[in-house]
Amino acid sequence: MTTVHRFAGFEFDAQQAALRRPGGEVVRLRPKPLNMLQFLITNAGRVVTKQELMEAVWPNVHVGEDSLFQCIREIRTAIGDERRQLIKVISGRGYLFDAGAAGAEPVSDSLPAPALEPPSPTAPAPAAVPPAAVIAEKAAGFFRFGPRSVAVAVSVAICAVGLAVAAPYIGQRVFTQPTPVLAVAPLVDGSGDPQVALMAANVTDSLVDGLSRIPNIRIVAPVARAGGGATAVSARAEQADLVLRGELQQTGKVWTLQARIVDALTNEVRWTTSVSVNAANVSTALQQSRLTAGIGHPLAVRLSSLIHSDFRRRNVVVDQAQAFINRTSREKFDTAQEMLEKALKADPSNVDLQTALAAQLLRGVQTAWYRDTEAEVAENRARDLLESAIKVEPNYMPLLEGYCRFLTATNYFVDSLVACAKALNQDPWDGLVLFQVGMSQMQLGRFDDALASYQLADSFDTPEVSRWTWLLGIGYAYIFMDRSEDALPWLERSIAVTPGTGRTHFLLAAAYQRLGRFDEAKAALAAGMKLRPGTTAENVGLPKKNASPIYLSRASEVVALMIAAGMPTN
Repeated sequence: MTTVHRFAGFEFDAQQAALRRPGGEVVRLRPKPLNMLQFLITNAGRVVTKQELMEAVWPNVHVGEDSLFQCIREIRTAIGDERRQLIKVISGRGYLFDAGAAGAEPVSDSLPAPALEPPSPTAPAPAAVPPAAVIAEKAAGFFRFGPRSVAVAVSVAICAVGLAVAAPYIGQRVFTQPTPVLAVAPLVDGSGDPQVALMAANVTDSLVDGLSRIPNIRIVAPVARAGGGATAVSARAEQADLVLRGELQQTGKVWTLQARIVDALTNEVRWTTSVSVNAANVSTALQQSRLTAGIGHPLAVRLSSLIHSDFRRRNVVVDQAQAFINRTSREKFDTAQEMLEKALKADPSNVDLQTALAAQLLRGVQTAWYRDTEAEVAENRARDLLESAIKVEPNYMPLLEGYCRFLTATNYFVDSLVACAKALNQDPWDGLVLFQVGMSQMQLGRFDDALASYQLADSFDTPEVSRWTWLLGIGYAYIFMDRSEDALPWLERSIAVTPGTGRTHFLLAAAYQRLGRFDEAKAALAAGMKLRPGTTAENVGLPKKNASPIYLSRASEVVALMIAAGMPTN
């Protein structure tokens, strides 16, 4: 017997588990929201608790309430229940599918109990969902994953294998419109201090400007008052999906900005972050830039993760491998690569892992930790990984960042500038991409442009884990511009952050040598040789392919300074 329920112009066919509009068009819903709708219809007229819903839709699997809320939002969007007349929230109790308000007309007297995601007649029954699927489901949402919380919950080994197994169960979106809308509310200042209020207004404007550059998303900005200041945006009036809110305060010389994303319909918090900036000896413009980037960069990462993928699944292995960058050594480099290789073997289609491993291989090429044919093999492997991932996610920001870096590392500088520009469209505050832009500009002989790119990255100071790169870049540019005195503090700061590359020590030795500080030059060179034994004047430089004559001439002068400080010639 076919069982159909009609409500508000919709038909739900229980036998086929299909929701149709009045004209017969099938409404596309993911399996979980469809199962939840079926359960609500089955229990129309009575309040069902959150626990009941979660046990019905995720049997034998523990999930958080955020997964439930996501399903409810998708159902409401599908059936046009923005005013919550069909699915009502009963405070402190649960949800009620109101058949009276919905005008439900059951064709049969009973509706069979929902068969949640039944297997096809020809397919074997699905295996029980492993516990790791819970981790993946929590990690899949736009503002729901948190590397630290996942790391506490499970071991690296479970995540590396479990996320691969859980892939078919995830794929959730927060945005409900073809062009997602993010409303930016004015940052709040609770102190009453005019200086804090001015900074809050300026950071709000800067965030709006930066976010507006990101394609495929519409930004709703605060509306200026006639007498100055800004009014809070009306998210619902603008049909926003999400609202960015935040509070700025100043304690002594430290600015602290706390921000969060809330669902425009339910006011549920989806994501939070905070940034602190020390204002001591830092210009007001730089304070504003770093506050803006401190919020804008992690937000852009989340936006890209949602807009460009239906199944984004962050692997804790990626985060743990990334942590090794901060204190780079050959041993930690090898450990990070081994972690990524193992995780990718377990989940070969994971775009995040492909991107991360390609970046790791390129890091080895750039720091000259691969010898002879090893470097060529690593470069080809990185290319294959990136090109494979690009076919799946052509506009995914971390992938664009990786491709930008790959083209720079392999000396395709003009192409690299194009790829890096695309990455900056997705995240205008990405200092690592700006570092790659500077590297390409350096080898094209455009030293002034390179310095400006590195300095812009420093003004953002995000992502913090890559800070040593643009500090190195500024020193690198100054040396090539014959400004060695200016180069010293930047190179020293870079070494203080990440002392293990060796290359920074060699540049520092060249700067000291040019300034006539010969003992310091020898000491810096010796430290670099200890970190990178086997380095000679022949292999210390970057590959020469496609580099401009201007760059090559200046590079030979810098290598000569290293030789004078004690570097072997061959």
